[in-house]
Amino acid sequence: MIALLIAKRLGLGLVTLFIISLIVFFSVQLLPGDVAQAILGRTAPPEAVAALRTRLGLDLPAHVRYLQWAGGLFQGDFGDSLANRRPVLDLLSERIGNTFFLAAVSACIAVPLGLILGLASAIYRSRPFDHATSLAALLAISVPEFLTAYILVAIFAVELGWLPAVSMVQPSQGILDRFILISLPAATLALGVIAYILRMTRAAIGNVLSSPYIEMAKLKGVSPYRLVVRHALPNALSPIINVVLMNLAYLVVGVVVVEVIFVYPGLGQLLVDSVSKRDIPVVQACGVLFATAYILLNLLADVLSILANPRLRRPRGGV
Repeated sequence: MIALLIAKRLGLGLVTLFIISLIVFFSVQLLPGDVAQAILGRTAPPEAVAALRTRLGLDLPAHVRYLQWAGGLFQGDFGDSLANRRPVLDLLSERIGNTFFLAAVSACIAVPLGLILGLASAIYRSRPFDHATSLAALLAISVPEFLTAYILVAIFAVELGWLPAVSMVQPSQGILDRFILISLPAATLALGVIAYILRMTRAAIGNVLSSPYIEMAKLKGVSPYRLVVRHALPNALSPIINVVLMNLAYLVVGVVVVEVIFVYPGLGQLLVDSVSKRDIPVVQACGVLFATAYILLNLLADVLSILANPRLRRPRGGV
C-alpha cells in the first residue's frame, strides 16, 4: 500500500516536471524581440543576423529545438550562454551555492521559530499570547515580500545603520561576513515562512485537541504542555511536515524577488539579468532548476506525510 502511494507520487512528479519543461521552453520563445538581433545590435546587416540565427539553431522548428534542449538536459548539458559565451552550467555553479546558502539560513531561522511559536500558541490557546502571535502572523502573511524588505532596509540599514542594505557576497569573504550580509534578505524570507508554519502548527494541533482521547486526558488532569507535546503533536505531524517542506520549497523558489532587491548574486538575480538580456539558455536552465527543486521538495513532503500518518500507511480495514 505504502509503496503504491509513493510510486504514484513519483510518477505524478515526473509528469509535472515534463509539463513544466514544456511551459518553460515555449514560454521563453514568446519573449519579444530577436535573440540574434539583440546579440549583434540593431545596426547589424540582415545577412549576419540570418547567419547567427542558423548557427544558434533558431531557424529550426520549435519542437525540434525542444527535443534538442531536453536531450541536452538529460545529459547534463544546459547549452552555452548567449550573453557571456560561457557554458550555462558554469554560470549556474557560481550562483547556486549562494541561493541555497540564503535559503538554508532562512530555513534555520524560520522552521524552529515557527514550530515553537505554533506549539506555544496551541498551549496558550485563546489567551493573550495566542492572540498576539496570530495577529503578527496574519500581518506577516499579508505584507508582500518586497514591502517587508524595504521596511527592514529602512529600519536596520538606513535609520539604525546596523546592517548593510546590499548583500554583495563574494567567494573570498568569511562565513561571519556572509551571515552579516545576508541578515536582511534572510529575515525577509523567514518572516513569511514563520507565519505560515506557526498558523499551520496551531491549526493542526487544534484539530487533534478536539479528539475524544484528548478530552479524556484533560479529565485525568494532564497539564496543557504535556497534552500538546506528548499527546497531540505526534498525531499532528503529517500536516506539519507537509507545510514545513512546502515552505522550504518556497524558500528556494521565492528568493527571486529578495535577491533582486538586495542585489544578492544568486540564481534569482541571474534569472532576472538573463531575461533582460534575452539569454534564453540561462533563463530556461534557471526555470527548470527552480521547478525541479520545488517538485522534489513537494514529493518529499508527500512521502514523509504518508510515513507519518498511520491512516495512510495502513489499508482500510487494517488492524
